Amino acid sequence: MKATEGTTYRMLQSNLGRITTNLEDLRMQGATGIKLNKPSDDPASIRPVLTTRTQILRSDRYSETMGVTLDTMQATDGQIGHVENILQRVKEITINSINGIMSPQDMAIFADEVAHMKQELLDSANAQVDGKYIFAGYAENTKPFIENPNYNPNPPVDPLNLNPPYDPNDSTTWPYIYMGTPNPTDLEITPGEILESNLTGNDLFMGINNAAMQAGGPSPPAVYASDPDRIDIFSVLTRTEESLRAANIDDPLAAGGGLQANMDDLETAANQERRLRSQLGNRASRVDSAMLHMEDVRNDLKQILSRYQDADAIETFNDIVQQETAFQAALSITSKVSQISILDYF
Repeated sequence: MKATEGTTYRMLQSNLGRITTNLEDLRMQGATGIKLNKPSDDPASIRPVLTTRTQILRSDRYSETMGVTLDTMQATDGQIGHVENILQRVKEITINSINGIMSPQDMAIFADEVAHMKQELLDSANAQVDGKYIFAGYAENTKPFIENPNYNPNPPVDPLNLNPPYDPNDSTTWPYIYMGTPNPTDLEITPGEILESNLTGNDLFMGINNAAMQAGGPSPPAVYASDPDRIDIFSVLTRTEESLRAANIDDPLAAGGGLQANMDDLETAANQERRLRSQLGNRASRVDSAMLHMEDVRNDLKQILSRYQDADAIETFNDIVQQETAFQAALSITSKVSQISILDYF
């Protein structure tokens, strides 16, 4: 069959268009480093690429959340460390007051120091990170600890019991009230694995475990079962201050209950603080390990994604050179064909 001149030109134009399109695609791959720029480039790779990208985004969200939480946990540990220093100093004061020969004036000076440290304790208990209270449970926008206006260290005889005296088993008589919730924040570090990422104020400072407080519902009962390993730290410091001001060494019925009893309570408070700090440290270590594992997973996913969509630089450069050569050859042939005329055959 004889090809007409129009057919020849259409065929040349089609080949030039095809070569130009291939060259444009290769240049795009060379500029971006990605060989999969549109679905038609490799339809079979679209699903694994999209799935891998989704998994990378999910791992990024996990890592970001764990990073923010780990920062908060480290800030929490710093506040607990400050509380430990406070308890240590108050214990030193108590021991010196019991063993040394102190005048009432010396006792009053020590009492003033304990009062200042009690305020430091309150500041740590009401500490914030990014504007959120770290020891308030779910109520992170609520100041967790406030003074109890009904605290009565030396009550008069009250037949109606309208203002009951301090009772270590009745939280309504303690010097400070907890306004937060007994609900620690849960953090999902891997799919299906959840751990508590903070400590509640009732557990750390008041010695009331979360389960006991949650058992009472929205308004938990005021009286809790006595636990020899738990104590209200605010009460310990307040009672120690009262004992110092009254120079009460060992009379449990006098002001503050006596320094001897408070020294034992200080040791209980320190053990409580150390125990919970250790628990927080173990959780922080687990979060840190999970972040490292998530980073490894992310690197593996990037390798999978690279295998599907990244272009080989050397191979792409060679293909570009070949296509440019073919393009120049096609242009040369096209220009020669356009010079052919029917008059050449006469």
